[in-house]
Amino acid sequence: MDIPAIPLNTGAHIPQVGAGTWPLDDTAAADTVQAALELGYRHLDTAHRYRNEAGVGEGIRRVGLPREELFVTTKLDGEWQGDDRAIAGLRGSLERLGLDYVDLLLIHWPLPARDEYVSTWRIFEKLHADGLARAIGVSNFKPAHLDRLAAETTVVPAVNQIQISPAIPRRAQRVDAAARGIVTESWSPLGGQSGATSLLADPVVTGIAERLGRTPAQVVLRWHVQQGLVVIPKSATRKRLAENLDLFTFELSEDDLAALATLDGGPDAGVDSDRDGH
Repeated sequence: MDIPAIPLNTGAHIPQVGAGTWPLDDTAAADTVQAALELGYRHLDTAHRYRNEAGVGEGIRRVGLPREELFVTTKLDGEWQGDDRAIAGLRGSLERLGLDYVDLLLIHWPLPARDEYVSTWRIFEKLHADGLARAIGVSNFKPAHLDRLAAETTVVPAVNQIQISPAIPRRAQRVDAAARGIVTESWSPLGGQSGATSLLADPVVTGIAERLGRTPAQVVLRWHVQQGLVVIPKSATRKRLAENLDLFTFELSEDDLAALATLDGGPDAGVDSDRDGH
């Protein structure tokens, strides 16, 4: 399957749909990654915090695709913030993944109370310059955090991975990111950490799905695609992995998009970046 790719500010491209791996353990991650790659996924998302990087690497090795065909993201959490800790953090991730580099390395959370994300970003810049991370970015950063990076560092993040769904669309934040040249990537794209079931059961979503002959999840994921977002749904079943990738043979109409816009829960919905969660 030919998955569209979105250009990054590095000149590289990121596949618009990827396979998320949280909260799979190593065994489940290996099986899921193998199935995902066999189905046509080429973008994989993991993190040190997920404790499944070894499993992701095993799944990659089982399929044996050329490295240049893959786009692999990992993230370093608070354990690796400050001083030069991120150097050891990434080297450990690469060892577990069995890779020489990652395509995208993210600061998992800004954790502003620690006030270490700027110094950590400077180490990320070094890792990028050394070729260990082909692109660097952030996750769960707000515009104020990005303002500090812009004022005190050199490299603009390639990606900001944040919680987005039709219920938490974060339109202003997405506009702000685009103005900076940052691609927005959606985590928990099918709903909040505890809200996916309610979103997929919402009559607006189920009504559109029934009319189009699609699943509710496909409708929501197609919404992300049509917003120009990168999206990383997660599933441990081959059937749902296949469904989550089958997003490019249908479109949502303007009326569909307007109906989905009514699900917006407001600017205070979602996860706060002071927390260390997903």
